[in-house]
Amino acid sequence: MKLPDWKTMLPQKLKYRLFGAFLGLILLPFSVLNVYNYRQIESMVEEKISQQSHEQLVQMYGTLEDQMSIAFKTLIFLEQDSVVRNVLTVPDSRSPLENKSLIEEKFKMLNNSFFLYNPSVYFTLLDFHESVYTSYLPKKALQYAPYRERFRQHLGEGASEGAAAAPGDTAAADYQWDSRDENNVLREMSSSPYLLSLYAYMKDDSGRRYGLARISIDYSFWFQSVLKDSQSNQDYFLITGHGETVARSSKEASLSAVITREIAQHPAEAYLTDHESGTLLNYVYIESLDWYMINRIPLAVLFDEISGLKQRYFLTFFGFMAAFVIMAFMISATFTRPLSHLQLKMKDVVRKNLKIRIPEGRSRGEVLELTRTFNTMLDDANKLIGQLKAEERQKEAVHFHMLLAQMNPHFLLNTLNTMKWSAIRSGNEEISEICVSLGKLLEVSLNSQVEMVYLKDEIELVQAYLHIQRIRYQGSFEVTCEFADELEYALVPKLSLQPLVENAIRHGVAHLPERGRICIRIYKADGGRLTLEVEDNGIGIEQSRRLQIPRSRPGIGLSNLQERLQLLFRHQSIFELIALEPGTLIRFSIPFLLSTPYQQHPTTQV
Repeated sequence: MKLPDWKTMLPQKLKYRLFGAFLGLILLPFSVLNVYNYRQIESMVEEKISQQSHEQLVQMYGTLEDQMSIAFKTLIFLEQDSVVRNVLTVPDSRSPLENKSLIEEKFKMLNNSFFLYNPSVYFTLLDFHESVYTSYLPKKALQYAPYRERFRQHLGEGASEGAAAAPGDTAAADYQWDSRDENNVLREMSSSPYLLSLYAYMKDDSGRRYGLARISIDYSFWFQSVLKDSQSNQDYFLITGHGETVARSSKEASLSAVITREIAQHPAEAYLTDHESGTLLNYVYIESLDWYMINRIPLAVLFDEISGLKQRYFLTFFGFMAAFVIMAFMISATFTRPLSHLQLKMKDVVRKNLKIRIPEGRSRGEVLELTRTFNTMLDDANKLIGQLKAEERQKEAVHFHMLLAQMNPHFLLNTLNTMKWSAIRSGNEEISEICVSLGKLLEVSLNSQVEMVYLKDEIELVQAYLHIQRIRYQGSFEVTCEFADELEYALVPKLSLQPLVENAIRHGVAHLPERGRICIRIYKADGGRLTLEVEDNGIGIEQSRRLQIPRSRPGIGLSNLQERLQLLFRHQSIFELIALEPGTLIRFSIPFLLSTPYQQHPTTQV
C-alpha cells in the first residue's frame, strides 16, 4: 500500500498556511515551553518537599536509634549493678519478695533516668534459678519455662550457669535484636501486637554469664509519639522488608503491594511517585532491622496553589491567543482574498487553453498590476505557442520524410545489385524469391504513415532481407534471433533492425574466410526499457574501415537510424557501437511499449 504524500496534507490556500504557520511556529512552541516550565517548577517543588520529608524521616530514624542505644546502656547498667548481680546469682540469700522489690526499684530508677519522656520500655530479667522479674504487668502469670525458651530461640543454648563463653563459640550470641517480638505486656498498658526487643546475656567482670535480659521498646507507642506534631494530611508507615506494615499513623492508611515491592527493590533511593494514587512517597531504610520508614504526601496538597496559578495563567493566555488568532486570520484573509480571486481566474484561463483574458474588474494596487502583466504574458505566450507548433510540425514532417526517402533508394540499389550478380551466375528461381523479399522491403519503406511496427513484423522484414543476402553470399554466415514470446507485440521503429544486420554483413562477416555468425537479441531490460542488439564475429570496426572501398556517397544506414530514434523518442533512446574481439556489437535501447496481449511460444530462431 502506497503511503500518501505528506505534502498533499498541508493546506493549499495562503491564508490557511499563514494561520497554520502562526499556530505551528509561534503558539504551539510557546505553549509547549510554558507547560515545560510548569513541569520544571512542579519537579522542583516535588524535590524540595521530598528533601524536607526525607530529613524528617532521618530525624525519626535517629530517635529510634537513640532508643536502641539507650536500651544498650540500660543493659550495661544492669550488668554492672551489684544489687542486680547479687539477686540473680544468689537469690536464696533473701526472700523472693525482697528480690522482686530490689529489681523493681532498679527498673523504676532506669525509667526515671533514661525513659522519663518515653515510658514505653519494658524490662525482663531471668536468672539461672528459675526466677523471672519484669517491669510491667504481664498478660499471663509469670512462668520461667516460656521465657527461657524465648531466650534459647534468640540466643541459642549457650553456656550453662556460671560458664564463660569460649572464644570463637558460635553456638550462641551475646545479644540479639528481634523486631517482631510478641508483646506479652498487659493490653491496658500496651496494645501493640509486637515489640522491638533486645535479648542479651548478662555477664560479670570475668565474662561469666549469670543471667538473661530482655529490654523491649514499644515502637508503636514511640511511632505515634514522634508523629504527634506531624501534618494531618500526610501518612506515615513502618513496614518490614517483606512489605508487612508494623505501624501506621492512622488505622485507615494502607500501602498497595505494588508500592511496597517497588520500595523493596530500590532501598537506596529516597522517594518515588505513585501516579495511581496521586501521592509522593519518601522512605528511609533501617538496615539493622530490615525496616522501611515511609512518609506519603498527596500530590494535590503539594501542587494545590501551583495548579490554581497555572489554571488562571493558561485561561488568560489562551484567551489572548484566541483573540490574536482571530485577528491574524482576518488580516491574512484581507491580504489573500484578492490573490485567491486571481488564482481562480488563472485556473479558468488554463482550462480554456489560454484563450481568454483575466478581467481587471475592481482590482487595485499590486493585484491590478499583476493582472495586467499576466494578460500581456498570455498574449505573448499564445503567439509563441502558435509559431512553435507550426514550425515543429513542419520541421518534423519534412525531416522524417526526408529520412525515409533516403532509405528507399538505398535498399533498392543494394537489392538490384544482388539480383544482377544472381542473374549472372544462374537463371534459376532465386530471382523470383529475391523479388518477393524485395517487394516486402519496398512495401514497408514506402508506407510513410506508419512509424512504429510490431516486433514480429520487424523480424519478418529482417528475414526477407536475410533471404536476399544468403543468396548473394551463398550461405557464408548464419543468423540467430533470440527474444521472448511476450515481446512479439512490442512496438519498435520501422526498419530499425535491418540496417544493423546489413552493417554486420557488409562490414563484418562478409570479409571472413570462414563461416560467419550474427546474433540478434531482443530483451526487456531493467527500468521498463526494450533493448535490441546485433552482434557479429566479423573483422571488427577498425579493420573494416581500412578495407572500405571509396564510394560515390557515404553510407546512411546507422546515422539514419540514430536520427529517427532521436525524433521518435527524444532523449529517451540510447544508441551504442561497441568493438569486440572479434567482431562488433550494435545496441540501441528505447522505452518498452506493448501493444496487445500475447501467447507463449518457443524462442524464435531465424
